[in-house]
Amino acid sequence: MSNVINLLIAGLATGAIYALIALGFTLLWQTSQTINFAQGEFVMLPAFFALAALNLNAPLWVALLLGLGASLLVLGALFKWIIVDPMLRHGVLPLAICTMGLSIFLKESVKEGYSAEAWSFPSFLPSGDIPVLGTQISVQSVSLFVFALAAVYLLQVFLNGTSTGRQMQATAQNSSVARLLGIPVQRMILYTFLINATLVALASFLISPVYLAKFSAGETLGLAAFIAAIVGGFNQIRGAIAGGLLLGIVDNFAAAYVSTQYRGAVPLFLLIAVILFRPQGLFGRVEERTV
Repeated sequence: MSNVINLLIAGLATGAIYALIALGFTLLWQTSQTINFAQGEFVMLPAFFALAALNLNAPLWVALLLGLGASLLVLGALFKWIIVDPMLRHGVLPLAICTMGLSIFLKESVKEGYSAEAWSFPSFLPSGDIPVLGTQISVQSVSLFVFALAAVYLLQVFLNGTSTGRQMQATAQNSSVARLLGIPVQRMILYTFLINATLVALASFLISPVYLAKFSAGETLGLAAFIAAIVGGFNQIRGAIAGGLLLGIVDNFAAAYVSTQYRGAVPLFLLIAVILFRPQGLFGRVEERTV
């Protein structure tokens, strides 16, 4: 029983990170029909932005703020202006291929320009263990889960409770009608890219103390978040959250009770099952389009 509780807590913590990254996938798709296959590298990069500041003897909170600022500029605004805007007019497929190339470029750039080694990353969350139901629960895992869910909750409050958030939702639902209503569609799309940059930076700062900062970290995180978004429903925010949490739990239990060697195959089986029996995802909606 104690092992099950520990696996569940660890799975929820990992799943909350997957949910943050999957949220970015979903938001970009809803507002601009952008599928970013470099999303995993976007999670890897902010940790190295912060490490660069730490190497200059900056305090941790300053390094995190500088890492967030660099992420907003590079992974948010510049990504949209330099890559997405020019490529999207040629269609979704060329943009998807371009982001695949960007993924390789970012990974190899960090490997050659910074280091191929894994680097320890300081955590701003409390550590230690607390006794719960006769077992020791990691405070860091609980804090990570709570912090990630708090970020998701604040995003939901912003989207549903502010004028800008509602305009962003209107843009996601129908950009042509939103433009007729006087909503600055391009500005709302830019906000979405900035929110995605914030989410991946937060995920990077939360997960790097656990799995270290390394150039290859984005491979696993990007694939897991993409699967989570599809499993939950690529066109629903709640689907991304549910898919991330579900995948985190399944991944941890598979490693414990199936095999650590084949744990990566279990999420793929889950993905195949969802595609076969519920293509729109567990919480997604069917979209009808005229051709």
